[in-house]
This record gives sequence, structure tokens and C-alpha cells, in this order.
Amino acid sequence: MKKGTTYRCSGCGYEAAKWLGRCPECQEWGSFEERGAPVKPAIQRVAAGAPSAPARPIGEVDVEAARARHTGVSELDRVLGGGLVPGAVVLLAGEPGVGKSTLLLEVAYQWAKTVDRSLYVTGEESAGQVRLRAERTGNVHDRMYLAAESDLSAILGHVDDVKPGMLIVDSVQTMASPQVDGSPGGVTQVRAVTSGLVALAKERGLPVVLVGHVTKDGSVAGPRVLEHLVDVVLQFEGDKHSTLRMLRGIKNRFGASDEIGCFELQEEGIVGVPDPSGLFMSRTAEPVSGTAITVSMEGKRPLLGEVQALVSATAAPQPRRAVSGLDSARVAMVLAVLEKRGGLKLGDKDVYAATVGGMKITEPGIDLALVLALTSSFEDVALSPRLVSVGEVGLAGEIRRVPSVGRRLAEAARLGFTHALVPPDSGKPPAGIRVLEVANVADALNAAGHAR
Repeated sequence: MKKGTTYRCSGCGYEAAKWLGRCPECQEWGSFEERGAPVKPAIQRVAAGAPSAPARPIGEVDVEAARARHTGVSELDRVLGGGLVPGAVVLLAGEPGVGKSTLLLEVAYQWAKTVDRSLYVTGEESAGQVRLRAERTGNVHDRMYLAAESDLSAILGHVDDVKPGMLIVDSVQTMASPQVDGSPGGVTQVRAVTSGLVALAKERGLPVVLVGHVTKDGSVAGPRVLEHLVDVVLQFEGDKHSTLRMLRGIKNRFGASDEIGCFELQEEGIVGVPDPSGLFMSRTAEPVSGTAITVSMEGKRPLLGEVQALVSATAAPQPRRAVSGLDSARVAMVLAVLEKRGGLKLGDKDVYAATVGGMKITEPGIDLALVLALTSSFEDVALSPRLVSVGEVGLAGEIRRVPSVGRRLAEAARLGFTHALVPPDSGKPPAGIRVLEVANVADALNAAGHAR
């Protein structure tokens, strides 16, 4: 190691005296870069300067200018906490092809139609390509402005000329600042471009939406400091084999960070789905064994989902376990509890467990529905189509309480379900649904039989 050399993490800026394989601050691997000896600034007294505005009592500060404005896309407004706040910087991340650009074209169109001018800057496509997609989805308006640029200074020039009420940059990894060395998408450039756009947003009270790429593990690409610079981080998710898209709030300085929005990607564009529960349940004329209905909490939003299971005999020496849309570790745990506490001999059976409609459920509150679905398939007896179940299963076979049982049951009652299996002491049930409290797996199986 050279004398006076330091090493800095390209992700978070953590400095160390020697090279490290993994950053102890942000846990990134191979992110340390060699740097010269740091120049220590001389310690000097800082002179007082003139404030830009006098300090006032907090009660006299005008809040009307900071009120959120509706974007015209209700599901996005739900996640943002009411709309876009002037001067807010929003980072929208997602995998390629999930529909980020399509969603933001809809946002730009609705903003131009109802609020003010919108400026859409693309660095990945030509202006003609974006115009063709906008025509296909019906998102063309006279107050929508489009520019194909990859230079930060050119973007600032467009903002001066157009004077938009909202700026969309697609994407931040394709932009570059002429004052900073490095290629577009690099750590230095991404940090410089984002800092410049954040300064622009705060100076002019201009809401800015940035599109960001993601890495293979689904996290936002680029330095970790990128997420700290912006005000809101949104994750756009979806299975490429399904039309359903979920917008999750990861960070939100102006509202709750656990809200989700649901969209459906169609040929004519992207459409918000205010009531998505029906997408996660199959529709059959007669009840089928191996299916159970549950209510999961996606942030603050209750969503009904269907858990399906198939238990079949096998001649293979090693029975197969296949899981889709569920946590495989929890499925394995529930199988062990059923064999030990429920008396089901599943060791020589193939077991398949899945959700309907591409829904992904990982919370423990759906354990009880998985127990019922597995038992229903094992015994080849269908459950009542009006029965919903909520509860976590412990290793001793007990049914544990889960949060927001009242909201879950209210959603089930709204959709016509009449019976529910819940853990003990789950609170007062809503009107229109009969609640059966079950303390363990044996009680649950017995109550499900009586509810048929």
C-alpha cells in the first residue's frame, strides 16, 4: 500500500486506510477504489453571512405553496401521499420493460391536461419513438413538451425555455454533466446529475421525477447516496408474464412509505386498478379442493388472494416440493407442522403450492390459509367458497395473531365472504361476517369442516 493512500467506497463514500472486499457501511462487495492522500483543510473560523430569508415562527410559515398537487393518476397519488409536492424529487425504479416510461407518459399527459405544462426528457429513445408510444396510448396534449437530451446543461436550458410545472427525466443513468469526469451511468456522473436536478427542484419549486435502473437483485442501480438525495423512492414491480403492476413506496418524506398502487398494463396503455382483489382469485363454477382464500396486507392495503395446493402420491424416492408466489421456507415449515401437529402423512407426497394471478405473498398472516389448502388437497375435500382465513402458524401448531385483522375482515365482508377463521383475541369483527376463533391447527381443521 502506498503511503498516504486511502480507499473510498463508490457506493456510499465510506473511507478506509486499506482496501476492503466488502464495505462495512453499505455492505457492497468490491466497491473500494484507490484514492490519493486526502488534503486536510486548514481549520479556520467561519464568518457569519447574510441569511437568504429571515427566520420566522413556525406558525407563520406559509404551507399552501407546499401542498401536494394531484397528478391525475389516482393510484400514484395514493402512494405519494396525495400527489406531487412542489420541489419534490421522485426516483422511480424498476426492471426493464416493466412499464416505467408508459406510466410516466400517462402522468405527464394527466398533469398537462389538469395542472400545468409538463416536460419529458428522454435519454434512451429518440423524440419520435416516444411520440409513437404516446400516440398508441393516447397520451398526447398541447401542453406536453418532449426533448431527447443526455446533457444536464441542455436539460436546464429546456427548463428555462418551456417553464414546465413538472419535469420527467428518463433515465438518470443516461444523463451526464459536462463539469464532471466519467461516463454516463458511472458513480460520479449519477451523483452529479442527481445533485444538479435536486438543486433545480428546490430552487424553483419544480417537481422532478427521475427514472432509475435496478440491479439483478432488484435494488436501485448506482451509488447508495442516490436514494438519500431524493425525497421519494418508488419501486415499480411486475411479472413479465402478467399484466399486473405494483408500485411500492420505499421512501417518502411527505407521506407514508408503506403504501402500494396497483396498475394493469394494457395494449392502450397503463390503467390504475383501484380494487385489485378480484385479480388474485380464480373463478370456477364449483368449489375445488386445494384452494383457500386469505387476506394479505400490502402496506396499508388489504388484498384478497387465493392460495392453491396440490398434494399427490409419488413413486419417486425423493418427493418434490415446488412453490410459486409464496415463501418456500414458510411452506416447508407449515408442512412440518401439519405432519407433526395435524397428523397428515406428507413425507411421501409431492407438494405444490402457489398463488393465483402472479401475486407474491411472503407475510406470515397467510399461514392458516396454506394449512387449509394443503389439508383440503390431501383429503380431496373442497372448502366453503365463502370462507376466508387469516393467521400465523407457530411451530407448536398454535395460531398467532396478525396485525390489521379488522381491516382484512372488512375487505372480505365487502366482497361477500360470510365466514372467517382468525386467531383468538383478534378484536371485534365487522358487520356481515361470522368469525370463528381457532387456537391451533386442529381447531382450524375442525372449524373449516363445519364451515363447508
